[in-house]
Amino acid sequence: MRPSEIAALRAADCRLPEEGWGELILAGSRPEVGSGGTDDGESYEQRGLKRRARRATRPVPIPPVLTAMLREHIEAYGTAEDGRLFRAAKGGRVRSTEYCELWDAAREKALSEAEAATPLADVPYSLRHAGVSLWINSGVDPVEVARRAGHSLTVLFRFYAKILRGQQSLANQLIEKGLSGDT
Repeated sequence: MRPSEIAALRAADCRLPEEGWGELILAGSRPEVGSGGTDDGESYEQRGLKRRARRATRPVPIPPVLTAMLREHIEAYGTAEDGRLFRAAKGGRVRSTEYCELWDAAREKALSEAEAATPLADVPYSLRHAGVSLWINSGVDPVEVARRAGHSLTVLFRFYAKILRGQQSLANQLIEKGLSGDT
């Protein structure tokens, strides 16, 4: 998910079964734009999904571990008055400065000093890139990866083509399997 999609995520958008895969029905975003950039003086805007019709939705399957984490989060913290899962202490939007400070602290704790000195996972958006990269490297069809990420295939291949390099051996194995009729 994009950070603005996470900010807009509501409990009603989540299908969180007790076991197995869940699903998020992404329906909007709340990008942080600064109070000078909005008509109502808020620091964010309510928008539809990026590059989609205003009321379009995007269903995204989520693995059992994330399903369980979201269930636990809702149980422990509840939701904002409008149903959003993630909110600041007084119910407002979690500001990017707040989650970036937490991200920096988590990075220092999780990474070695040498790793922390590199651009590795330097911003929270790195999680999105890591997720999309994992799907690609796991062999998920690029059309499905693009759909889940909310990308076009053109965007997916433009930004993630480097991940596909060096997989000639795997490609050869798949082609041999196809040629032998073992599909």
